[in-house]
Parts: sequence; structure tokens; C-alpha cells
Amino acid sequence: MLAGDRELVAVGKKIRVLKAIDWPQTMEAAFMASWEKGNPVLPQPPIHQPDLTGETATLKTIMARLDRGHPIGDWLFKTAWSYLTAAQMLMGIGTAAFTRCSTALYGRPDTIYPGQTSNAVDAARDLLTISDDLISREGIPHVPADIPAEEFAQRLRERLGPFFDKDEVKVVLDPDLPSKATAGSKSINLRSTALFSALDLEQLTEHEAFVHTATLLNGKHQPYFKSLGLGAPRTTRAQEGLATFSEIITGSIDLNRLRRIALRVVAVKNALDGADFIDVFRGFLDAGQSPVESYQSAARIFRGGDPRGRICFTKDAAYLEGVMGIYVFIRKVLQAGHVEMLPLLFAGRVTTSDVITLSPYLQDGLIARAVYVPPWARNPQRILSLMAFFTAAQRFRLDTFDLHTFVELEEQRVDESLHTPWQ
Repeated sequence: MLAGDRELVAVGKKIRVLKAIDWPQTMEAAFMASWEKGNPVLPQPPIHQPDLTGETATLKTIMARLDRGHPIGDWLFKTAWSYLTAAQMLMGIGTAAFTRCSTALYGRPDTIYPGQTSNAVDAARDLLTISDDLISREGIPHVPADIPAEEFAQRLRERLGPFFDKDEVKVVLDPDLPSKATAGSKSINLRSTALFSALDLEQLTEHEAFVHTATLLNGKHQPYFKSLGLGAPRTTRAQEGLATFSEIITGSIDLNRLRRIALRVVAVKNALDGADFIDVFRGFLDAGQSPVESYQSAARIFRGGDPRGRICFTKDAAYLEGVMGIYVFIRKVLQAGHVEMLPLLFAGRVTTSDVITLSPYLQDGLIARAVYVPPWARNPQRILSLMAFFTAAQRFRLDTFDLHTFVELEEQRVDESLHTPWQ
């Protein structure tokens, strides 16, 4: 199995999904120009299908040799399967095969799992409705993005240095970065032309650095199974869920970001159902995003797909399902009294299933404990207290009273006391 692990690391590094499907930045300017003229034109991304036949053959050979009857062999097999599926997805860029592979890896937002009655789209729409009820869309406080990338990078370096005390993690400015920020094991990359907010600093620290970069580095520090340091596609839901959960539990997330995550789930569903790029763009625009933000959000969903609809990249639907899954998983782990499993969430890039099946090997040393663990996750008692409180608080219904009820209840208590004889 150690040989299979080494081979898997070598071939996995060659299959880079996001790099293969990113759209050129020049497409944004072209689309925005057509939008501003009142005659939006569907983007026409270049279709480049990489030849990964050699890599797929290698992965099939690795899979054939692995013993699925052993938990570690089965874990390596599933990791190899996810890279094989990702390779097939990239070779099918722009075709229906792309979406079939994407949904196999990242799921569909309309999937209802056994024992459940709703799906990720239902949860997303609930979040949007709840946030609309809490505060009108126009009234959501705007956090100004007024920090230049250079200054923001320096602030981020000050956060990362004390945490990553055994590795050098650089903060790199890149003018051609499609996203505002990305994370790897060696660097956090920022788009040099972007402006950032103070809230971005908290979110990037918790999400990108303390989870994504940390789990990659923890995997690379593993003594035996280095594939724990791969960002295997099958781990995306759990890893994005863990990173988003980290934002929530530390109070780093805000209502705008939570709505953005929910909006992307609904947009993926719409794209799968046939909405084209302009329809999806308008959906984000109508929800309160700026034209540039709306373009970038829509582009995330159609990269690798077809701007005319139905063929799209479903990864953005995995964030909400992932964070819900992590929330439920941590609750069940604590409820079952298996606190010892939690450290494996950070020992590398894993799924919740991996945590269950591989946790015995954390005890015997085959899998090493995480070198870097976010501050919030170091004390299980803190997580337990929050979970217990929120679970109990869910018993109270909000739809049966309004704000004036608080006044009425206090007046009722006073009146009852006045009319009750003292004993």
C-alpha cells in the first residue's frame, strides 16, 4: 500500500482541476462591455481538453493493485478513483461528460440523501428567506473593501507567521489570479488588483490558511501516507465544509458571505436545469451583487462547462452541503463519545468517512496527528458547549410571536405577581 501511495502522489499532482478550467480574465471585460451596452453576449470560453490518457491508465493500474478489503487500501482506492474521475471530467470539458463527472465528485444540489426529506437547494433557499426576514437586503451593512492588496498581504503575513511555525507559508500577489484568493501548501495567493476588507482578513485566515493550507501541510508531514497531503477531489465537500464551519464557529462569517454561498447553490441548480450564463448572472445581480461580482460568481459555475446551460461545474454547490455535513458529523462524534476522532479532520485532506475508517491508525501511529490545528478546534469542550446550546435553542419557535410579545410577557408576569397573595 505504501507503493500505491507514492504512485498516487506522483500522478495526482498532474491533475489540476481549477487551473485547467479557469477562464481568461479578458473574458470579463468583454462581457461587461456588452452588458453595459444593454446587449449582453454569452461568453465564449476557449475549449481545451487536456490529454490525460496516460494518467488515467496509471490510476487504473494503481486501483487494480489495491486491496479494498483493508481500510487503508479502500481509502487509497477511492482517492485514486476521484483523480480518475477528475481526469475524465477534464477530458470532457464543454460536454455532458464534464457535468456527469462533476456531479460524481461534488454532488448535485438537489440530491436527497437516505433518511432526509430535503436537499442543499432547500437549505439554501431557507437561508436566503431567513436572512431576508432578519434584515432587508438593502439594509445588510456593507463592509467596505478599501485595503490595497499590498497592505492586506502584510496583515495576513503577521497572522500566519506565529501559526505556521514549522513551515514557510508565503503570501503572494498575482495580478492574473481569477479569484481574490487561493490557498496552497506553500503560499496564500491574492489578486494584486483587488481591494480587501477587514472582514476578508478574518475569513481568509480561518478558511484558507487555518484549514486549507493547514490540512495540506499536515498531510505532507505524514510519515507514511503522503497522499493525505493531496487535495483529492473527493475531499472537496468535507474540506470546504470544514473551512466554512471554521468561519462560522469563530464568528468570521457575515450575512453577505452566507447569502453568497446559498446563492451559488441555487445558481448551480438553475444552471443544471438549463439556465444560461446570462440568466445566472442576472440571478446574482437581482440578489444584490454588483455586476462584476455577478460575473465572477456566474463564471465559477460555468467554467469547464457550456455557457448555454445544463453543462456546468457543480463544486460551488458543495460548500453548503459540506458545512451542514461537518456540523452534523461533529455533533454525532461528540454525542457518540468519540472525541478522539476529531483530530483526524485536520491530519490531512480527508472526508468524514475517512475520519471514521482511518481513526484507529491515528492511535497506532500509522497516521500522525496534525501539526497545525486551528485554535477553535484544540478544545473539544468549546465545540461541545456551542453544539449543546444551539441544539437546545432550536426548540424555540420564532414564528409564534413578534417583538411586542416580550413586552406582553413581562407585563403578564408583573400582573400575575400583583394579584397573587403573599404567603
